[in-house]
Amino acid sequence: MPGGAPLVLLAAGGTGGHLFPAESLAVVLNKRGAIVDLATDTRAAHFEFPARAVHLIPSATLRGRDPVSLARTAWLLGSGTLKAFGIIGRIRPAVVVGFGGYPTVPPLLAASWRGVPTVLHEQNGVMGRANRLLASRVTAIATGFRVLNKVDDGARAKLTFTGNPVRPLVIEAAKVPYHAAAADGTLRLLVFGGSQGARVMSEIVPPAIEKLSAAVRARLHVVQQARAEDIDAVSAHYERLGVAHTCAPFFSDLPVRMAAAHLVISRSGASTVAELSAIGRPGILVPLPHALDQDQLANAGVLADAGGAIRIVQSEFTPERLAREIEGLAAHPARLSAMALAAKASGTVDAAERLADLVLAIAAR
Repeated sequence: MPGGAPLVLLAAGGTGGHLFPAESLAVVLNKRGAIVDLATDTRAAHFEFPARAVHLIPSATLRGRDPVSLARTAWLLGSGTLKAFGIIGRIRPAVVVGFGGYPTVPPLLAASWRGVPTVLHEQNGVMGRANRLLASRVTAIATGFRVLNKVDDGARAKLTFTGNPVRPLVIEAAKVPYHAAAADGTLRLLVFGGSQGARVMSEIVPPAIEKLSAAVRARLHVVQQARAEDIDAVSAHYERLGVAHTCAPFFSDLPVRMAAAHLVISRSGASTVAELSAIGRPGILVPLPHALDQDQLANAGVLADAGGAIRIVQSEFTPERLAREIEGLAAHPARLSAMALAAKASGTVDAAERLADLVLAIAAR
């Protein structure tokens, strides 16, 4: 390799929750002179990633327990591991870094067979099934939260807290200080749910806004992510209430809008919680209820325990409950400010730098 620069192979599945932290790490590694390759699945084939090369490796997520599903998953993971074994033997990385999910399994498993050092990054507050499968084989485990559940005692000695890497846009947004809304001033509300959560927000938030007092409704400006099929109904609801609003199926500048918000209502995926705490904004978090590992419940609990958010499980996420929370917060701007400070105190803006330190230290051994 030119100049002895280490080659770092990043392994991340084709979803934003895994690709975004990998991308943030790649940016830092490139700046430090490392060479970066990406191993991923077909979902990320067209994702613009700052890597020298992208290697597509077959993989599958375990979705069913029936014999056909198990056999298909095993075959795809097995063929992916064999392909990764050949790629790693050819490109000879100094270290392989995985970002969770089953697409991480073939590259990290192949790396362990090749004797290549490995780092596993767990973004959530509870270790996922795929990462638990790999934990005994990897060299080091980086954590997105200071507390990590479902970790075997043998793997705890490998843990290093780095935080969850955030995008450059988030780092810029984190420079914007929180200014509490005046008692009679505009109260900016940001609502989003991600690909699996926007529907419940469309069903619950507009009726909750309707239950607010007229004085609070008059102060609101709502920015809401909604599925394309729900946007007309959500907008019509706000129009009828006379509430200022902006609705769209996707916001490419979400961190900027997060920084402009007085209160955020969202799901609690690892990236969302990392960005919310890095920027330092109070949140009402509604964990995705059907996740097998209940990772979003744990993520929201970390920020709620720090005082930066209110966690509401979906069974209790009703228009009445949400209206009570918004009404109470609107009446006490000092509480919103305290929540913003608590969220900020639990955030880690330099997580990508910390993770790069760990990765390069492992590569140098």
